[in-house]
Amino acid sequence: MMIAEVSEKFVLSQDTLRYYERIGLIPSVNRNKSGIRDYTEEDCKWVEFIKCMRSAGLPIEVLIEYVGLFQQGDTTIEARKELFIEQRKQLITRMEDMKKTLERLDYKIATYEQVVVDKEKELKRSED
Repeated sequence: MMIAEVSEKFVLSQDTLRYYERIGLIPSVNRNKSGIRDYTEEDCKWVEFIKCMRSAGLPIEVLIEYVGLFQQGDTTIEARKELFIEQRKQLITRMEDMKKTLERLDYKIATYEQVVVDKEKELKRSED
């Protein structure tokens, strides 16, 4: 699969895909005889994984560390697991913070909606 197809499939710019490859987030992508990147199914799985983790807020540095550990093989399974456990804890904290923010926004929206209702009632009374 060419870079344009991968870009479209995962809604990532071609520059982002090249950057991820350059910094080691995805393994070096094979190139065809013309030197054009030719993504395999395995490469696409890495792209999907990285996109998912980035969408969840995992820092690039953590993902680079993970990929490095992964490339070292099975002796790093426990370290990779611990890395994910720590990231999961941080994600839960961010989600809790976001939930509080959402609740506060809901409260503010409801407050403004009530102000509008009160103003409409006031206008209606003044018309009568």
